[in-house]
Amino acid sequence: MITFRQVEPSDYTLIGEWLSHPHVARWWNQEFTAEAIERDFGPVVRGEEPAENLLALEDGVPFAHVQRCRWIDYEEDIEPLRKYVDVPDDAVTIDYLIGELSEISKGRGPQLIRAFVADTWMRYPDSNTIIVPVAAGNRPSWRALEKAGFRRIGEASLTPDNPIDPPLHYVQRLDRT
Repeated sequence: MITFRQVEPSDYTLIGEWLSHPHVARWWNQEFTAEAIERDFGPVVRGEEPAENLLALEDGVPFAHVQRCRWIDYEEDIEPLRKYVDVPDDAVTIDYLIGELSEISKGRGPQLIRAFVADTWMRYPDSNTIIVPVAAGNRPSWRALEKAGFRRIGEASLTPDNPIDPPLHYVQRLDRT
């Protein structure tokens, strides 16, 4: 069973290690020094931002990192997306990475996403929609979303996380049933 817990400063080394792995670095394109991890994750961990950073664990052992937030809390991100698709005010978004090398390419992505969706519905009982834009080139990510029940609702030209990628994103949506 996959469980989740809030990221703590003591987790920064592990997150930095995961971010340094090529299969993660390609899509997250984030610095992984101790200073960068504190800079990028610290505000959420300290409660200075409304997002959540969590570790995903199985049998108490962390294997992935997940994030979520309400779209409405990040106007600078929601407005460009709304040019392409309807984003309800109650919508949330998620992001995820499987950090442990031993856990990739085993179908863990859809399992992780399904568990995180269930947790998200409990955490946000007033939200009925999860919308996730994914770089079109990141086939493993958007396929994992589809296998977890998301459906593609459109395409959007958005600033990519990695500047080597074109702006094309596939926008995936899951509604509470």
